[in-house]
Amino acid sequence: AAPTAGLHFSRELMKRLELKGICFAEVTLHVGLGNFRAIEVEDLTKHKMDSEEVIIEEPTTNCINKAKDHKKKVVAVGTTSMKAIETAVSIYGNVKPYNGWTNKFIFPPYDFKVADAMVTNLHLPHSSMMMMAAAFAGYDFLIQAYKEAVEKKYKFFTYGDAMLII
Repeated sequence: AAPTAGLHFSRELMKRLELKGICFAEVTLHVGLGNFRAIEVEDLTKHKMDSEEVIIEEPTTNCINKAKDHKKKVVAVGTTSMKAIETAVSIYGNVKPYNGWTNKFIFPPYDFKVADAMVTNLHLPHSSMMMMAAAFAGYDFLIQAYKEAVEKKYKFFTYGDAMLII
């Protein structure tokens, strides 16, 4: 699947961020169908995610861990990136190189270990991606933001508008 949250970053924007000293790090998550399947259970602990392959290489972990060590902000661009780094985080809060599988389903309440902020699209209701956004932003705050997005006719899902959750 396309990493759609990253589509909001033009070459020009990325260059401007780079000139401000922003370090970019890449992760790979081979997204499965379960990422797009509607959640059909009331008890979220009973929802099962399909396994997805994650690859996080050492240069990426060095960039993230250096930022954390220097008290800089770490911003996950997309729920895919967030799921990957939360899969590869150690008990000490550092991200370690990872090449394996995850079936991580992040929903409220969840204690995020790595990112301080997240850029993500406006996701469809009852999706695992919306559940992750709710866990990061807080459910009530996210619903308030979604109501405003509907009122102002923002576009949802893959080629829609994005939000920065801090």
